[in-house]
Amino acid sequence: MIQDLQKHNFSYSSFILIGFPGFLEKRQLLFIPFCLLFILAISSNSVIIHTIRTGNTLQSPMYILICTIAAVDLSIPMTFAPKMLLAFLFDWNEISLIGCLVQMFFVHLTSSFQSTVTLIMAVDRYVAICNPLHYNNYINYSTLVKMSIAALIRNGIFIIIFTIPAGYLTFCTSNVIEHCYCDHMSLVSLACEDTLKNNIMGLAAIFFVAGVDLIFIFFSYLKIFHVAHRTASGKAREKAIHTCSTHLIVILMGYLLALCSFLAYRIRNSVSTDTHILVSVLYLILPSCFNPIIYGVRTKEIREQILQKMKGGKKCSVSNIG
Repeated sequence: MIQDLQKHNFSYSSFILIGFPGFLEKRQLLFIPFCLLFILAISSNSVIIHTIRTGNTLQSPMYILICTIAAVDLSIPMTFAPKMLLAFLFDWNEISLIGCLVQMFFVHLTSSFQSTVTLIMAVDRYVAICNPLHYNNYINYSTLVKMSIAALIRNGIFIIIFTIPAGYLTFCTSNVIEHCYCDHMSLVSLACEDTLKNNIMGLAAIFFVAGVDLIFIFFSYLKIFHVAHRTASGKAREKAIHTCSTHLIVILMGYLLALCSFLAYRIRNSVSTDTHILVSVLYLILPSCFNPIIYGVRTKEIREQILQKMKGGKKCSVSNIG
């Protein structure tokens, strides 16, 4: 009876983010490695974006897509890392319900768009290798803009569908979120009412965004491998397969980390809280650190532009000193 009255008359409107509860007394030490990862993600993606935007020869659809994924990788850490780092350093752990929902929306939106951009890149490679004569007809700036807007609308709708209902739940049991940032399940798990509908909406969003993207990515690269093996010459085939294999491995590793984070909510007794939080943070920030290398620096034209700018900067500095 008392619990029923509490449920209907009280609900927390602010929450405490406790990331890595097993390291509460040493949380300031966590600031160092995660700050380094944050700086690496921001600086490396900024370099890629600047190089492509200022490079006159880097204006084809492929480079625009690399610039887009760098912009997404730049945005993802910004949605949660500053708040997380301040919490580690100064114990600024409190967040309002509205702030939690806003952070949840942008964390899921940017991370889902990362998945969608990799799908568009897979389509770009598919057309370039499997239908090269019509590449310019199918893949151009207008097409990329239309695909990006359509993906943004799709992802936004599915994320809104599970974000808004989460704000109407009653939170009367606890206001401590054992996580470094607000995600859907970490907030919903604190509700003191039935959350079956919320879980179903979250699962539907995962399938219709990340799941559908992964299916089409896998199909595109499967077709690429088949065509490259059947029609390309030895050297061209080796280059195409090597490039696409690297991209596919990186994509699958990102999905694997995301899947581990997702399953950790369903097998709580088998995975420690700190391990779950670590996987959840790494699946967001690690791709932002390594994608600039995989998609940017490993691309010959981008690498040459970066080296040219570095050499030019050194020459300028020498001449200024003289």
